[in-house]
Amino acid sequence: MASYLLIKQLHMLAAGLSLALFVLRAWWSVRRSPQLGQRWVRILPHVIDTLLLTAGVTLMILLEAWPTRQPWLAAKLVGLVAYIGVGTIAIKRGRTPAIRGVAALVAIVIFAYIVGAAITHDPLSWWRMIAVQS
Repeated sequence: MASYLLIKQLHMLAAGLSLALFVLRAWWSVRRSPQLGQRWVRILPHVIDTLLLTAGVTLMILLEAWPTRQPWLAAKLVGLVAYIGVGTIAIKRGRTPAIRGVAALVAIVIFAYIVGAAITHDPLSWWRMIAVQS
């Protein structure tokens, strides 16, 4: 049980660091900052995201929570693919600062959806909580 809690905390820490670094990189991309070209800025996100994914897969194996049996986990994985795709537009592939800025905001919304699905264990994420309160 202690190893589960440690891995879960590591997963959540890596998620927070990943988001913080994404926001910083997206800001620099929109501002066309030369900071974006620094070596550590190109390497650190890959290290953090590898740790995030490794911890997530480890939790999945420990809990025997397979995406085919847990719809919320499948939703997280679909959200992750969308987040990565939109994130590349925000940081690299967006042709204008406006496009990169909008893509960054969309990526943050997708990230919030992924967190909501993880917390609520529901593919509807935060929307289920909102619907219940209404």
